[in-house]
Amino acid sequence: MVDATSVNAVESGQAMNRFSQKAMSAWINLGPRFLPFADAATPDLPLSRLLRLSLFQVSVGMALVLLVGTLNRVMIVELDVPASLVGVMISLPLVFAPFRALIGFRSDMHQSALGWRRVPFIFRGTMIQFGGLAIMPFALLVLSGGGESARYPLWVGHVGAGVAFLLVGAGLHTVQTVGLALATDLAPEESRPKVVGLMYVMLLFGMIASAFVFGLALAEFSPLRLVQVIQGCAVVTIVLNALAAWKQEGRHARKGAIQKRQATFRQAWEAFVAGGSAVRRLVAVGMGTMAFSMEDVLLEPYGGQILHLTVGSTTKLTATLAVGGLIGFWLASRVLGRGFDPLRMACAGAVVGLPAFIAVIAAAPAYSPVLFALGTLLIGFGAGLFGHGTLTATMNLAPRDQTGLALGAWGAAQASAAGLAIALGGIIRDVVSNLSMNVYFGPATGYICVYALEIVLLLATLICMAPLLRRRERQVVESNVALL
Repeated sequence: MVDATSVNAVESGQAMNRFSQKAMSAWINLGPRFLPFADAATPDLPLSRLLRLSLFQVSVGMALVLLVGTLNRVMIVELDVPASLVGVMISLPLVFAPFRALIGFRSDMHQSALGWRRVPFIFRGTMIQFGGLAIMPFALLVLSGGGESARYPLWVGHVGAGVAFLLVGAGLHTVQTVGLALATDLAPEESRPKVVGLMYVMLLFGMIASAFVFGLALAEFSPLRLVQVIQGCAVVTIVLNALAAWKQEGRHARKGAIQKRQATFRQAWEAFVAGGSAVRRLVAVGMGTMAFSMEDVLLEPYGGQILHLTVGSTTKLTATLAVGGLIGFWLASRVLGRGFDPLRMACAGAVVGLPAFIAVIAAAPAYSPVLFALGTLLIGFGAGLFGHGTLTATMNLAPRDQTGLALGAWGAAQASAAGLAIALGGIIRDVVSNLSMNVYFGPATGYICVYALEIVLLLATLICMAPLLRRRERQVVESNVALL
């Protein structure tokens, strides 16, 4: 006779198992609905592998924060380096941006002895970036001219810092270009929009997390602490990129790769731009990026000088811009994942930018910080839609054997336009402010001229993209007719 207590225990255990299974099933179903970009995973590309691949974006974000944020302040304030020289140093990585198309092309054609195409370029870029970070702290100390470094000529610091910044820029551009190409190779076409969103969310995450860590590490500044932070950044870069590339790319047969290598970069580029739509897309990417980037160095000064916001309040504007970008990337990923045209998504982002900049301009005469914050949020949101749309269109429209070239061309246009826009924004603001202090808007005139120019650039972007949309509509109609 079976003990009643044992029967009850078995039934209770079975009930707990059923409850556990239901809870696990609910958690699995909950993830893709509420975790950002969790539904980008596929059976062949699970979320764990996708998140590991995205670690290269974390290392790129860390390097960008180190160059543009942390070292910018440290060189000017703590090391007393002239601001003009700092500006030149920070702009040096952009010199390498136009070569992203060539890097992407070489990764398309390359075949290592182990049968890899992308991974060798990721490791090369990582080692170049590591070399720049290894040189950088000592070059900066010589550049400061203090302590033991005073025995060296100042030109040694100039050359060393220039080489260090250039190497870091070359490395991060190489890693990002080839990493995105590898993600395109691995992701099926229907999940690419969500993969793009995940990659750029990880880039923002790397920037935010590293900014927080660098701020804590350098709270009590000393030259030794600066050396330790930059060297730690170099080691973390190697670890993250190695984890990102580990077992991601399969080994391909060498047959066919030798035939591909017979094509030169010029021939591949001519084939890529044949028909004119690729060139028009790149022009639209450049103009749209300039429109959304020209205010990058002006939003916080505008809030402080014109609206008299505190330092803490203006610092929150950067977070507001980033939040808008995250919302834009998330929404674009959701909508594009359901088959929406990425070019239309990019146009939607440009359209959102129009009232955003109008709100920022109107904040000065209205003296409204709320209107300014709303405009800033919409700028980030529009930029997220535009960036996601153009990158997804580039990934989807790229020929199968030219993915790296197409993504490299997109990255070159985007990075070069952003750098040029940031420089022009500061120059235009200074020139107009010095010439027009007595006009109606007073000190805000220089800022307003820059924001008005960004509106003009957004309108030019929409005009440039209109033929692309019409061509896309014709292709959809023709494909539907062929199916009938």
